[in-house]
Amino acid sequence: MNLKTKITTGFLAMLLLVLSIGGYAYYSLRQLDRSSRDVLKANLYSIELGQRMLKSLDQLARKPLADTAGTAAFVAALQEESRNVTEPGEQQVVSDLQRLTQQLQQHQRQAQGATKAGQASQLGIEAEPYQLGGLTYQMMALNTDALNRKTEAANLRADQANRNLLLFATLAVLLGLALVGSVPEAAVQPLRKLTAALDHATERNFSASIPQESHDEFGQVARAFNRMLGQLREYRTSTAAELITERNRAASIVNTLDEGLLLLDENRTILLANPVLCELLGMPPEKLLGRPAATVRLENDLFQAMLRPLDAPNREAAVAEAPLLHISQRGEEAFYQLAVQDLVSFNEATEKTEFVGHILTLRNVSDFKKLDQVKSNFLATVSHELKTPLSSINLNTRLLQDERLPADERQRITGYIRHETQRLQRMVAELLDVSRLDAGAGIQLDVQPTNLADVVSFATTTVQPQLHDKQLRLEFHQPPRLPEVRADVEKTTWVLINLLANAIRYSPVGAALTVRVAVAGAFVRVSVQDHGPGIAPEHHDRIFQRFAQLPDKTGYRGGSGLGLSIAREFIATQGGRLWVESELGSGSTFSFTLPVVA
Repeated sequence: MNLKTKITTGFLAMLLLVLSIGGYAYYSLRQLDRSSRDVLKANLYSIELGQRMLKSLDQLARKPLADTAGTAAFVAALQEESRNVTEPGEQQVVSDLQRLTQQLQQHQRQAQGATKAGQASQLGIEAEPYQLGGLTYQMMALNTDALNRKTEAANLRADQANRNLLLFATLAVLLGLALVGSVPEAAVQPLRKLTAALDHATERNFSASIPQESHDEFGQVARAFNRMLGQLREYRTSTAAELITERNRAASIVNTLDEGLLLLDENRTILLANPVLCELLGMPPEKLLGRPAATVRLENDLFQAMLRPLDAPNREAAVAEAPLLHISQRGEEAFYQLAVQDLVSFNEATEKTEFVGHILTLRNVSDFKKLDQVKSNFLATVSHELKTPLSSINLNTRLLQDERLPADERQRITGYIRHETQRLQRMVAELLDVSRLDAGAGIQLDVQPTNLADVVSFATTTVQPQLHDKQLRLEFHQPPRLPEVRADVEKTTWVLINLLANAIRYSPVGAALTVRVAVAGAFVRVSVQDHGPGIAPEHHDRIFQRFAQLPDKTGYRGGSGLGLSIAREFIATQGGRLWVESELGSGSTFSFTLPVVA
């Protein structure tokens, strides 16, 4: 066993024992704390409530019919006690108290409605406060017994914990003494031997080695020292080899870069071109290295474009304004950005900084270009989607200004304006939701037990004007008894309205839409089925991505491409799942699930 293992094993044993003592102490304190908290909450609070109830009964015993304030105070304390029942038999006592309290309140109400002075004394309720007092004492006795029993159990646990902690502490002291006696000696003895051997080596006698007497860390140090002596002997003859090794290492780093790199000297002679650049230029290294850049630029258009900023009067501005280089690579279009950096070196002879060449790099920015294209497409789509309803609203508003229009025509035009306004509101809401998610604000939910039948009813009522416009039939199926689910009503309604709006948008005139609600294990499943053109299986995941748009056979591209993405995030945050089942030509069924209230 080596020295490190010995020391590590000893300290690990000590650490394990200390952690055991600390863990056991923490566990014992937590148990005692939990027991005391349980007693305070379960028993002492019930006793305190019993005292308040007895105080109210004392006041009530003097005027059992007229003292409604005493009855109200008793009822308030009894309600608190009913929520703090913890002991066997306590629930029965509380139930009897509630029954007698209800009788007393009923008699008081009858007494207040009596018209003759003698009628109140005939109700026979004088004994009820005393019965309530007896039951209250019984409830307090149950909690007092439980309090004594739990206190005695806590004392026993504390005594046992003290004995165990004393035992652990004794073991820790013994183990610590053993480590103090063995670990320092095991660490110092090899160092003494190493110091004696090093004294011989300081005489520059590199042939004197350290004897290797063990296989522990000291033996490893001895072997390393002996190797160092051999390296010192070979130092003068190995300098050139080390320089070559370092050069090869630097070349390896350059060759593994994922950017194209070109190195020119002060005369613009090509000193280095890594494999990425050679592949982009379509030229092997032997046709580049050592040749003047002015000659190579005549043979290669890409090389010509790379050198063009070097000839500009303001090179920095030329590099900044240079367009992205469009290069076809392995059958795919790629975009590269050019960067130019001067190389300077300090000349110790002249004590001046001198220019020694250029470094030109080509960085692949295709991913950024794609993101920029997605942004441009999104802005164009949003602009189109905003322009269309705004133009429709403007036109219909002008029509409404014509006083010759009949009332039914005005009503129809008003419906169109409302529909387009809702469309604008939905788009703006989607953009706001996306901006909040991108800003890291997350989704704020108000999850509570919800009846999905009410959600479905509200959502279908909301889209009725759209159904009427396209002459669509809405069919609804749900079981007679539907369990409640844990959901945010507002966001779940938004998801269902969005799914219905998509189904209406893609359904042919006169078709049927079907909404189904069914129990699926621990979830409730809601489905919206249409008879539209359908979606190819390879696009099922893509339609839930942001800004995704799939053109149909008529060329219509849909909305902003955000609705389904936001809907999936809403459902997933509530613990459910949103997916689609569809094939081309067979319509689509969008479904989501929400967990049933446990």
